[in-house]
Parts: sequence; C-alpha cells; structure tokens
Amino acid sequence: MEGKPKKWSERLTEKFNSVIEKPLLTSTLVLVMITILVLSLSLKYYLQDFDSFWAQVLAEAHGMIFDIAVIGILIFWLNENGQTRQRIRFYKDEIDDFRLWESEEAAFRTVGNIKRLNRHKIYEINLVNCFLSRTNLNYVNLKGSNLNSANVSQSSLIEANLENTRLNQTNFENSNLNQANFKGAYASGANFKDAFLIKAQFENAFLIKANFNNAYLMEANLRNSYLMGADFENASLYKADFRGAKGLTVDQLAKAKTLYLARFDDDLQSQIIQTLPELVGA
Repeated sequence: MEGKPKKWSERLTEKFNSVIEKPLLTSTLVLVMITILVLSLSLKYYLQDFDSFWAQVLAEAHGMIFDIAVIGILIFWLNENGQTRQRIRFYKDEIDDFRLWESEEAAFRTVGNIKRLNRHKIYEINLVNCFLSRTNLNYVNLKGSNLNSANVSQSSLIEANLENTRLNQTNFENSNLNQANFKGAYASGANFKDAFLIKAQFENAFLIKANFNNAYLMEANLRNSYLMGADFENASLYKADFRGAKGLTVDQLAKAKTLYLARFDDDLQSQIIQTLPELVGA
C-alpha cells in the first residue's frame, strides 16, 4: 500500500520536471493560469461598469507600451552593451593566456581572437611576444597595435593594416605582406628576410636596422622612411620609391639584387648611377 503513493509522487515529479525544462511551454501555462485568475476576479467589473473599466484597461495598456518602449529598450541596450564588453575582455584575456606559448594551437587561437576583436571594431591590441607563425592574417586591422618581438614568420598578411603599429624586433621572415600598410610603423630591427612586400606601404615608417635580406620590395613605397642601417642585401627593389628616405646610403644598396626603375632623391640617384650602373640598368 505504501509503494503506490510513492510511485504516483515520482511520476508527478517527473511530469513537473519535464514541463519546467521547456521554457516556452512553462511560459504558456503560467500565462493561461494568470489570465484565468485575472479574468475571474474582474468578471463583476465587466458586468457592472464595463465602460469605466475598459477606460482603465486602455490607460494601463498605454503605460505598458511606455514601459516596453523606454525601460525595456534601455535595459536591452545596457544588457547587450555589457555582454559585448565582457566578450571583448574575454578575447583580450585569452590573448594574454597564450602569450609566449609557441605552439600551433596558441597561434590559431590568438588569430581567432584578433579577428573577433576586429569585428567589434577593436584594432589596438597588445600582441607583444605573441606567437603567430604560419597563420592567416589577411586583411586584419591592427592599426596602432603593439607587436613588439612577436613571431609572425611564414604567415600571410596580404593588405593587412599595420599603420602606426609597433613592430620593433618583430619577425616577419618568409611572410606574404603584399600591399600591407606599414605607414608610420615603428619597425626598428624588424626581420623581413625572404618576405614578399610587393606594393607595401612604408611611408614615414621607422625601419632602422631592419633586415630586408632577399626580400621582394617591388613597387614598395618607402618615401620619407627612416632607413639608417637597414639591410637590403639581395633584395629586389624594382620600382621601389625611396624619395625622402632618411639615412639611406649607396653602400646599403650596393648588395641589392636590382634597383631598376627605383626612385631616389636627386643626389642619391646621381651617386647610384655613377657607382652602381649595373643595378640601375638591370
């Protein structure tokens, strides 16, 4: 006799749990129950003074519309804005977690977070000492970011925006940086060895002691850049524009692969024609 009530209570509990596990069904049942309760309590007002009661209902409806339009939208905006800030904080924290970790997983997770931050219009990102080797960073916007001492070797950054970015001692060896924007970047000591920099924009960039050994700088724009001690050994400088460059000497260009149609200031151009005719005409 004692077993039957126990089984009945268990079935009731299971039924109740199955209902509350379905939010839409639970909300519908609550709405139906509240509607029945409210209508039953209001029935005498419907019968005795419907016109007056209906006016109060309409007044309350206007208040509800105001609540939804003002308070509801405001709360939704605040909640959405808060969630967005939390997501941004999470992406930045995860980049910090993978900093200095040299692994394929760390590289791809960091790149994923960079692209998510870009979707939230966050471009100034702290990527100091991050490992980003062999990744796809095409078209990313890292304007104003800090990539000092980061490893971005063997990666693809086609048309990436690195304007005013800190790239001191950054490793771009054997990367594809065609048409990337380095305007105003701070890239002293950066390693561009074997990199593809076709039509890259280095205008006003700081490239002191940068390594362009065997790099492809065809049609690159290096106007008004700072090139003291930069290494152009075996670099392809076809149609590169060096006008206004500071600290550039004939000795730096003597070991280049070609200077054909490259543009320089008049004084430097005359020296090159006199001392390196084979490179100018090659």
